[in-house]
Amino acid sequence: MSQPHVDTHVVRTALVVDDSAAARHRAATLLRLGGWQVVEAVGTDAALRMAAIADFDLVVTEMAMRNGHGATLIRKLRESGSRARFLVTASRRTQQVRLLAASAGAVACLAKPVDPRLFVDVMRGLAPVVHQPVEAAAPAPEPGAGARQRAEEMYASALPHRLASIAAGAREGDADAVAYLADLLAAASDRMGYTEVAVAAHAVADDARRGVVPQSRLMALVGVCSRVEGTRWGAVGQEATQATSR
Repeated sequence: MSQPHVDTHVVRTALVVDDSAAARHRAATLLRLGGWQVVEAVGTDAALRMAAIADFDLVVTEMAMRNGHGATLIRKLRESGSRARFLVTASRRTQQVRLLAASAGAVACLAKPVDPRLFVDVMRGLAPVVHQPVEAAAPAPEPGAGARQRAEEMYASALPHRLASIAAGAREGDADAVAYLADLLAAASDRMGYTEVAVAAHAVADDARRGVVPQSRLMALVGVCSRVEGTRWGAVGQEATQATSR
């Protein structure tokens, strides 16, 4: 009996997004030296237009740009079905920025100007994507079921990181960041049908816009999030819980 064919696809195409021409050129040059095919974009709107017509394996984006936000770009690309890996660069690589990048789905957050050796090390860590063989006789999945399951898994796995980002903002007294992050969590929860989480997140965001972040609100949010099936709490989830109790 012949073995099923396994299709291997090596990561090779990249989109570099930054409103700084010098920063784009630096990242693009490092990628090209590594054998990548690179396209550059100024801001999130241009990046989304390019991603709509090309399937990139890697997206390297600045976090804070005049023409958009890197975390927002990553989420929009993931929602549109992109299977790219995401790498974030940031002029101010604070803990909050790193947590926000992780919650959006970035594999790493590098400080600018990018260190060439560190950048190359991160690139080496992006192993080739291997598509597993599918049995010819396997029944076709119900339309949309696979996509829904992947979305559920992505939501649950990102939940502890989202909470940690909100808790970090509260701990630092950054009400604007807490409101922004809580609104993002509420929107994602609404889309996934987690009404209880969405309501709790909206409450945190509303309080933050008034300049206060009560510990009781944060604890309530952590409580409803912990009941989401499939949540991978681990160390990050523990950090979120501990941060709200301080």
